[in-house]
Formats: sequence, structure tokens, C-alpha cells
Amino acid sequence: MTHSNSPKYLNPELSIQERVQDLISRMTLPEKLSQMTFEAAAIPRLGVPAYNFWSEGLHGVARNGRATVFPQAIGLAATWDVELIERVGSAIGDEGRAKYHEVVRKQGSSAQYQGLTFWSPNINIFRDPRWGRGQETWGEDPYLTGELGSAFVRGLQGNHPRYLKAAACAKHYAVHSGPEKDRHGFNAVVSLREMNDTYLPAFRKLVTAAKVEAVMGAYNRTNGEACNASVYLLEKKLRQEWGFEGHVVSDCGALEDIHRHHKITKDAVESAALALKRGCDIECGKVYDHLAEALERGLISEDDIDRSLSRTLATRFKLGMFDSPEMVPYSSTPMSVVNSAVHRKLAYEAAVKSMVLLKNKNNILPLINAKTILVTGPTAATLDVLLGNYYGISDQMSTLLEGIIARLPEGVGLEYRPGCLLTYPNQNQADWVFSMAANMDVTICCMGISPHMEGEEGDAILTKLNGDRDDIGLPAVQVEYIKRLAQAGARIVLVLTGGSPIALGEVEKLVDAILYVWYPGQEGGIALGDVLFGYANPGGKLPITFPMSNDQLPPFEDYSMEGRTYRYAKQEPLFPFGFGLSYTRFNYSNLKLMKKVLRSGESLQFEFTLENIGQMAGEEVVQVYISDLQTSVQAPLYKLAGFKRVFLDPGEKCVLQFEILAESLALIGEDGEPHLEPGNFKVMIGGCCPSSRGLILGSPHPLEAEFSLQ
Repeated sequence: MTHSNSPKYLNPELSIQERVQDLISRMTLPEKLSQMTFEAAAIPRLGVPAYNFWSEGLHGVARNGRATVFPQAIGLAATWDVELIERVGSAIGDEGRAKYHEVVRKQGSSAQYQGLTFWSPNINIFRDPRWGRGQETWGEDPYLTGELGSAFVRGLQGNHPRYLKAAACAKHYAVHSGPEKDRHGFNAVVSLREMNDTYLPAFRKLVTAAKVEAVMGAYNRTNGEACNASVYLLEKKLRQEWGFEGHVVSDCGALEDIHRHHKITKDAVESAALALKRGCDIECGKVYDHLAEALERGLISEDDIDRSLSRTLATRFKLGMFDSPEMVPYSSTPMSVVNSAVHRKLAYEAAVKSMVLLKNKNNILPLINAKTILVTGPTAATLDVLLGNYYGISDQMSTLLEGIIARLPEGVGLEYRPGCLLTYPNQNQADWVFSMAANMDVTICCMGISPHMEGEEGDAILTKLNGDRDDIGLPAVQVEYIKRLAQAGARIVLVLTGGSPIALGEVEKLVDAILYVWYPGQEGGIALGDVLFGYANPGGKLPITFPMSNDQLPPFEDYSMEGRTYRYAKQEPLFPFGFGLSYTRFNYSNLKLMKKVLRSGESLQFEFTLENIGQMAGEEVVQVYISDLQTSVQAPLYKLAGFKRVFLDPGEKCVLQFEILAESLALIGEDGEPHLEPGNFKVMIGGCCPSSRGLILGSPHPLEAEFSLQ
């Protein structure tokens, strides 16, 4: 096939760079400027279709009609399952592809939320449980976030040598995690050490290892620089050090913040010029409409526009938008993949694996012997708690109540009463529900929080703080209701929904079992039913620490990590990072280090035995932590350095081998650079982060050994 008569940009035999440069060379200045916001205009004379860059895919194709609804991102994080996360990302990419091509076939182009550039994943560090958007993240740990976020990106973008299945976007870059009400004018102040120890590693991993196609700048300033116009973040780190070759997009309205709230520039023209010069390639907003005036004022050159345009157009070429559909394998993805049986099964698997068993007194779960059950609570019969935020919608969703009923053994009696509201006291204080509960074998209390109580600015309608929580405790009306149930003699299985830690106070001791189900997606109800009745064994682990109360939290606005997360907090929490029980029990033994003295460039290699010593098949998430015993710089108390989710039948044992690279032992100095210092270290292996609280709650006894680096 010859392309001699075609313009170079339509010749698929040429490199993307050659094709992009040829297309740009043919554009007039007004045509170039029409491509600089997320609503890129059509250029009919060149055959360039209109394209809207804004699509969402946090835990399923979002805001675009039918789609499979997977568990919220924080729930996916609780699976600690890299392979599963990659499959979920791949499924989202498949559904996005099918829906995109269907709408293009029918309408000629796609509109907002119908494209292939998904503004996910959110890899901000969930440093404070009050942040309403923490539910969108992969938890509080930089390493876990980097590993799971990378798996999501690999799945979403696919592994084709030429084409992207979809384009992922690492957001919000960087040092962004509340408060929501201040996000447009906030200045996050962090040391270079904490910047590079906590806030940037996941971004670096997604850029350098997962080759994420896009990065989104955050609303706030970081150390005085607007994130979308930051020399340090965009030029020094992203482009120079990490070699990022994709495009940078602003968060929506963030460029307007530069002059309106940050007061860095005088007007929109200066903001547009500053952001473009620093490397923000495309804007979600209207400030780049002022680029023509910025050119007239001499604040930017046409070369600046060409540079950014070359990056955003390259993404469109990688997605196959300038090639015939026959050349792009993903273009034939059928609509039958959308909410297909395979994807529903995957959503179910993810929901089961995400559920975290936090307490199981006297093995009340699974409910094998219960003959009478009361289901009660404000989250039992609502779809809202399945969805989280940035969600799609499915025509097949099961509430918690429906899932319990679907798996209820025949002959077991079940009644449902709402009992209490999420946040407001009941108007009718009838007491008979308490005597009913007392006469039932088990009361399943579906409680917690909902997306109405936590979320993004403007989304969560039951919060006064633009989406954040001021108190991480269980709402008072729910606490009072559980207390009255307990006083009446009810045996309580507490099923908690939420996207962030909930401090339980006295409730923790009043209930017999606690199962945290997050916002579990469309199959959440069925998954819950299977877990409660023992058809499935919960194996999720917390990707975040659950503090005892607000009293353990530093000020929300303080971005120092002192006293935050398992890495730096010295007080014992309610539930530790990495914690989660099972219906079976696991034992760790026979730790062997291949070398106890390492030299620079060598890695720590070790093996140990994991055994299922219980009566049921189950999965354990093996976790490896490193602690530096003698350091000249401030260091985390513990650092997650490896993990693996392992399935074992009853009585089965396996030998697991791990290798920790020497660079993982490096500590970040006050200069923001890694330093590998000689000294003594400790490696700790178990089913939870190192914590006396974890052992009290029933975590297996960990293994530990010391080694040195010379």
C-alpha cells in the first residue's frame, strides 16, 4: 500500500513524531490555538475530528451511561492484588474502547466523558482520613500506591507495541490531599525530604515504569509554586529527571486559580503564558483561550504552542485516531464487553477480595448456624454506598440487603428494618426493633458512611466542609442505635461502608464482628452475601491506618508527615495499616536470609514458609517491611518493601522468596536525594504492619531478622 499521495501525518509507516510535526506544520495559528483546551475543535480541511479529552475511569468508565461498576479505588487497594488490578484496568479500557467507537460510528465524534483519555488513577497519598477524596486513592503508602497504580495503568493502556488501548493520567500532581474547601488557594508546604520520600515516589513509578501517558496538575500551590506552572514539579522532576514524554493537563479551572486565588499573576493572559511556558500542555478550562493575547504581548512564542501541541497530538496518534480502524486492533472491541458476564464476575471477585474482616469474636462469622437474622441500618438498601464517586452506572446492581437475601440459606428467617438514618435522629422513636433484635440469632447492622458524607468539593451533600469530614467517628445516631441494640442483647455483625477510616470508639467492643466493605461496586451485595455465609473467605487488608479518634490526627492543613500514617505515627491505632483477618489462620516460619551482610549494589534475598493452619481455604497478603536501625537522617519507622497475595488450601504450606533491591534501603535526605548509608537494618514479615496492636487483634506472629549494609 502506497502513501505517496497522502500527507505525511496520514502515513502510518512513519514515526509518530514525524507525523505529528507534519500535521502541526500544516496548521494555521488559529487552528493550533483551537487545540489547546480539553475541548479540541475539529479542523475539517485537515480531516482532524473534534475531540474532548475529559473522560473518567476511576473504577469503571464513569459518567457515560452503562458500564461495569468496580469497587471504589480504595477498595481495590484493599485487595493488595497487583494482577487483579491490572485485569480491572484492562476491563475499563475495553469498555471505554467499545463505547468510544460506538458513539463515533453513530455521531461522527465523541463528547465529554466519551473519549479514550481517562483522567485516572488518583495516586495522591491518603495522608489524612478527613480528606473526602481519599476514597479515590490507593491508600497512605507510597510503595503500595506506586505498585497498584502502575498495575492499573498497564491494564488501562494495554500492551500493544504501537497503540494505546486508552490513555491513563496520574493525578493530582502533586502534594494534594485536602482540605477541599481550600484547594483553590492552598499552599502545601513540604520539605524536600518529605516531597521525595512520601509525595512523589508513586508519580515517579507511574512515569518511569508504567509509562503513564498523561499527568494532571493539582489545584494548589506546592512550596509557593502553582502546580500547573511549577519549575520544580513540571520541569525539574517530571521532564528532566524522570524523562516524561506524555502530556500534562491542568485540573479543571486550576489555571484560573493562578491569578484569582494564588495571586501569582495579574490576569488570565499571564496565567496562560506562565502555565504553557512551564509545561502545562492542555487546559481543562478557558484560560488558554487567552493564548492569542499572550502571543501578542510577547509573553510566549508560537514554538511554545507547538511544543505542547506535539505532546497532546502524539497521544491522539497513539490512540489510533489518525489511522484506519482496520489498523487499530482495539477499534473492533464489541459493545458486548460492556457489563459483560466476564466483567461482572471480575467486579464480584474484586469486591470479595476487597472486604476486610476487622473483628470476628468467637468466630461468629461465617453465619453457618444462624436460623433467624435481622438486617438493619441506613446503608443496607441503598445503591449510593455501592458507587463511591466518579462512578458509572449499571443496570445490574445488588444492594447489601439484596445480596444477603440472594445468598440466604433456605429455612433461615430474615427480617429487614432500616432502624436509623445515616446522620439524623429518628422522628419516630419506636422501641420494638430492639426487642426484635434481642430475639434474633444475629443482627446484621449495615452502617458507616456514604458518598453523601465524603467526596469532592460540591459532590458530598451531607458535609459542611466541601466534601471533607470534620470528625472521623461513626455518626452519633448510629453509635446510639448500636448501643441500644447491644443493651437489648443483640449479637451484632457490623458491616461498614465507607471510603476512609472510621473511628468506632466504644462500638468496637459492643459488636461481635466487623466487616469493612468500602464502596464495593455493582456486585458488592452478592459479594457480601457470600462472605457472610461462608461461600467466600475475606482476605482484604487495610491500605490505610484507622486511628482511634480525631485526637490522634495532626492539623489537617499541615503537610508534614510527622505523626501521620503507619510510617511516622507512634500512637497505637484502632486498626493498623495492612491489617485484616480471615476465616482461616496462617503461620509464618523458617525465615532464611541468603546474606546477612550486603554490599552496595547487592540485594537482600530471603525465603520463609507460609502455612494455612486453619480449616478453610483462604488468601493471605504477605507483607515485608524494612526498618533502618541507625540513620543520620529522619526516616520512617517502617517502610513497606514488598507484598504478595497468596492462596492456600487448609494445611497447605509454601516457601516464598523475596528480593529487596539495595536502592529500597536508601533514605531520603534533607536535600531530597536518596542516600544509601552503611548500617544495620531489620526486615519484618507478616500479615500486618509491625504493630503490637495487630497482634492483639489477631494478626499472625511476624518473622524478623537483622542484616547490615557495608
